[in-house]
Amino acid sequence: MLSILTINVQAAALARAQNLLTWLLQRDDHVVILTETSNGPGTRHLLTGLRAAGLFITHQPSPEGDRGCAIASRIPTRPAPHLTAGISLPGRAPALTLDTDPAVTILGLYVPSSDRAPTKLAKKRTFLTTVTDTLARLPTTDRAHLMVGGDYNVISRDHQPRYPGFRPFEYDFLDALTALGLCDVHRTLHPEVQAHSWIGRAGNGYRFDYLHAGPGLLPHLAAAAYLNQPRLEGLTDHWAHSADIDIRRAGGRGAGTGNTEAPLTSRTSSQTSGRIGQ
Repeated sequence: MLSILTINVQAAALARAQNLLTWLLQRDDHVVILTETSNGPGTRHLLTGLRAAGLFITHQPSPEGDRGCAIASRIPTRPAPHLTAGISLPGRAPALTLDTDPAVTILGLYVPSSDRAPTKLAKKRTFLTTVTDTLARLPTTDRAHLMVGGDYNVISRDHQPRYPGFRPFEYDFLDALTALGLCDVHRTLHPEVQAHSWIGRAGNGYRFDYLHAGPGLLPHLAAAAYLNQPRLEGLTDHWAHSADIDIRRAGGRGAGTGNTEAPLTSRTSSQTSGRIGQ
């Protein structure tokens, strides 16, 4: 079972990053997409600690100090530069391919947030457009086993409650992913549930954090949940979002000695605590 988690770390300062690292290592996910990373000591502590625990890290910090995204994997990875080359802010869109069977490619996204300021809207629109264009250029065989996930900073057209402030191009992004055959993992498994992953200042819930899977992974989806535990414990202001996919690792400890396929171990009950069905 391949377990994937996306969590917005809210540019964690060092003290909060230390607690976040403890929580992440206790969970033992195979892949973690970290959104709203920074160039500060908190993000450095998180990535250094995950690397010290044996995880492979993919992260391109912004030279301008922009917020970004990182991927940490317990499974060996190889670069996927074809997914980042055309994206306007590559530090917000790391990509890699996992040593699994079938090989799964992960694209992490931290979409720029925006108020109504023209420069912020343009930054967000350009990023979303370049991501969509990049995905559209991929052969359908490559999209089949693609996972896209992170903090998209958009909501769906039928989001409950409804909010009037989003622009058409923001709604268009989720529509584009669907048109490209990438399914919303949580909505696929829980079609009647309106999930929220962030609470605004007025107490209103928004669903900003997502995982999308290509059609080749759809039959293998086993579970999806939003986890309120990190928000309740003050680790971040977002829910984390997790998914389990029933596939196998292409090589294990015996790889190269005749053992070419090894199962991906499921998490224990203590590692999945804090899951909720929305």
